[in-house]
Amino acid sequence: MALTDSIAINGSDTVPKLFMHRVANFSQKVAVREKEFGIWNEYTWDDWGTHAREIGLGLKSLGLGRSDVVSIASEINKEWLFTDLGIVCVGGICNGVYATDSPQQVKYLINDSGSKFYFAEDEEQLDKVLQVRDTTPTLEKIIIFDMEGLRDLDDEMCLSIEQLRELGRTYDEAHPSEWSNEVQKASPEDVIILTYTSGTTGRPKGAMITQRNMIFMMTCIQNCLSVYPTDRQLGFLPLAHIAGRMFYVYSVIEARSIVHLIEDPDTMINDICEVEPTVHFAVPRVWEKQHSLVTLKLKKSTKFAKSMYDFALKIGYARAERILLNLQVSVFIEALFKVCDFLVLRNIKRALGLDKCRWLSTAAAPIAPELIRWYWALGLPMYELYGQTECTGIATCNVESRRRLGSVGPAAKGIDVTLSAENEILICSPGVIKGYWNRPEQTADTIRQDWLYTGDIGRIDDDGFVYVVDRMKDIIITAGGKNITPSEIENHLKFSPYITDAVVIGDRRPYLTCMIMIDHDNVTQYAQETDVPFTNYESLCHTDEILDLIAQEVERVNQQFAQAETIKKFRLIDQLLDAEDEELTPTQKLKRNVISQKYASIIDKMYA
Repeated sequence: MALTDSIAINGSDTVPKLFMHRVANFSQKVAVREKEFGIWNEYTWDDWGTHAREIGLGLKSLGLGRSDVVSIASEINKEWLFTDLGIVCVGGICNGVYATDSPQQVKYLINDSGSKFYFAEDEEQLDKVLQVRDTTPTLEKIIIFDMEGLRDLDDEMCLSIEQLRELGRTYDEAHPSEWSNEVQKASPEDVIILTYTSGTTGRPKGAMITQRNMIFMMTCIQNCLSVYPTDRQLGFLPLAHIAGRMFYVYSVIEARSIVHLIEDPDTMINDICEVEPTVHFAVPRVWEKQHSLVTLKLKKSTKFAKSMYDFALKIGYARAERILLNLQVSVFIEALFKVCDFLVLRNIKRALGLDKCRWLSTAAAPIAPELIRWYWALGLPMYELYGQTECTGIATCNVESRRRLGSVGPAAKGIDVTLSAENEILICSPGVIKGYWNRPEQTADTIRQDWLYTGDIGRIDDDGFVYVVDRMKDIIITAGGKNITPSEIENHLKFSPYITDAVVIGDRRPYLTCMIMIDHDNVTQYAQETDVPFTNYESLCHTDEILDLIAQEVERVNQQFAQAETIKKFRLIDQLLDAEDEELTPTQKLKRNVISQKYASIIDKMYA
């Protein structure tokens, strides 16, 4: 597929046109369910269309012009979806802000994007933008989703989402053809989304995603994974992240499926069991956490239950290995698996809320192949895919007909993937972004002659399957000249129920060391069950028993690697981190550079 080829879905070459086609033709079909106060509320395509229309025209009444930027700072909720489409349908550009961003990050994002309007979810998000508004000259209005605690707010710069919708209704009455006119003005080359990504170096950069990029990626997801109108998804990832945006907004529009938005991250386990999604995408940390839950629960089980699980899983692995190698599963193994599934494995899948899933999918970070194999052993097909914000999502994907464990799959339809002379993964695709917002030099460095230079080292086998080795900047070359890919070691460590994340250190050093972040809940539970005394998180990380526990996990991993690749010393990060701490990305991954700098003195002592 040439980059200039016309791409359309149901005859629509832009998102606004496709969205309005859905609203017109499936008006009474449920599109969104959101849990509030324990109740799942339903919203049809007509509801979505009405809210988007009122919000979009409300913004126009306040002066929003085509290609003006509007930022949204919020956790995932229906207002995010409604506002997103309202902005896009009247020609604006929607920029997502993580709810965990600090006031200074909010200031940077508003000023860098030139945001004219800012949507704040609640009082907490409003406080952040009010702290910096005097230094954000482009900002004109702040709109608030949830007015709880703000009923007495008297600020001429602020208004509620209900007030904005009222402005939209008034504007619509005076300009009845404006909405459809704006929808028809949309061009495939229009920028509709800014997604800020730090990339390999420097300050966050706004990736410019166009109508063409998005329409192509909507077809790409369908080609790779297949989402049906009858499918149910659970929406829990932040919508400022490209993965959450793709699966919970644009894939829903393409497939006419239903997305269920969780009430709160703390209720996710209950929510997924209630929803029983039929397709489910999540980042590796979610899959690791679910595996840990099962592992720890089994430790409390009876000897008989453990033996039943071990036997069932053994049969599951035997079946999975045949499937993953594209070999025929014997009638005997298939029959035995069905019995094991009925007696054991199905209960585990139900407890995880995954019993009805046709497929699972993972991306956004490396994942241990052993973890993927475990889900296949349960009878849950899991497909690893690969992509970046800069290609609007997917570049390669394991699919039902072509899959290879350990790889991220072959290039998706319409996408070319190759390697540079330095083995950097290069992508050519209609999904490759227009560039970085107001960053022509960085755009030219990243996108050269239609090829996206990903910054990832990889390899491609003879059958076209792509393997991501590591980030170019993260490759470790030890003092002895040994090239180490730290992500492979880190993935094995994260397979432990007691380790949330790890950063392997060793560039230009004589041996490898590691900074480890323990799983707070699981390690605390272990300490309580084994009578380990501790007073807080910091003291927990310094008890001999916990250090011994983690040492055993490190040694388990060491046994799987060559001598030069083993971890000789480690330290625990004794600060309980959350998404607002600089050490973590919005998707809860440790930032290698920040850890290396912030804990430099501790790291140096491991080499003393």
